[in-house]
Amino acid sequence: MRVWTLALALCFLPASAAMVLPANAQQKDYLTQTEAGKIRDSATPSIRIKLFVSFAADRIQKFKYELAHPRDSLHRADRLNALLNGYTGCIDDAADLIDLGLEKQQDIRDGIKELQANAPAFLDYLKDLASKGQELEDYKSNLDDAIESTTDAIRSADEAAKEIAPPPARRQP
Repeated sequence: MRVWTLALALCFLPASAAMVLPANAQQKDYLTQTEAGKIRDSATPSIRIKLFVSFAADRIQKFKYELAHPRDSLHRADRLNALLNGYTGCIDDAADLIDLGLEKQQDIRDGIKELQANAPAFLDYLKDLASKGQELEDYKSNLDDAIESTTDAIRSADEAAKEIAPPPARRQP
């Protein structure tokens, strides 16, 4: 009986392991648990936009750090690409929240201002990196995506700033 149970368990083990592995492999997310919790707990879309912009800035700083430390070469290209993908995800999510907030007529002025204040510096750095970056062939495709996303986010923020309803005027007593 024990032999039969063991044989039966071994037959189903590869199938169950195959079902579990792809699900775990697809759980790659560019936000840490702490960052995702901050986004989830934020009260307004404007705060979420600000958080995404700050997370994007963190990714840029980490990318600069990685480039400044070339001695740590184990999986270096993977780390650089992951940071650029994370940056792109943060910027895309901030732009999506701006579009959604504009559509729903939410107060997202502070988030728009935050993106407009920081994204041009991000774009300048990324364009500079594209022109004379180190190890460019390792992350060129993701860098191009990051530049495109940043350009789109700046355009989206500028359009939203023009279209957003003005704040309510308060009457003097």
